[in-house]
Amino acid sequence: MSLRSRPASSADARGRTRRKGRGAAPQTVVVVDSAVLIRHVIADYLRSCGYTVVEAATSDEALIVFKNRQIIIDAMLCDIEVAGSMNGFELARAARTIHPGIEIALAGSVLSSAKAAANLCDSGPHLGRPYDPQGVAEYIKQMLAKRRTAD
Repeated sequence: MSLRSRPASSADARGRTRRKGRGAAPQTVVVVDSAVLIRHVIADYLRSCGYTVVEAATSDEALIVFKNRQIIIDAMLCDIEVAGSMNGFELARAARTIHPGIEIALAGSVLSSAKAAANLCDSGPHLGRPYDPQGVAEYIKQMLAKRRTAD
């Protein structure tokens, strides 16, 4: 398994306990992508933006992260064609079952999105690949800001 977790600050994402206020610790984003170079680049960029990032190479690895109640997950960025027993759409549904308040950004090509959506989805991908790092960071920032105003 190739889970990589490097927090943006000195806090360890795996050791964080449930926080009372949203400002108590950096927000945590799970980046799920089978392409290691793409995953590392976008994860490192998100870390430079102040997020704690947990990386998963497959949907199965991501599920392990989601089931770990010690990790507080705020958002997930996932390739819809991620390797594993589930595709990105199925993983998004599972993630929302485990973490009902999680924000999810799905990424994929138009063709793969249309195929997967026709088979399974209630919403299409939000971002295209290859990733524009600044666009991803801005999308996640807006997604999490919307949630804060709703709380």
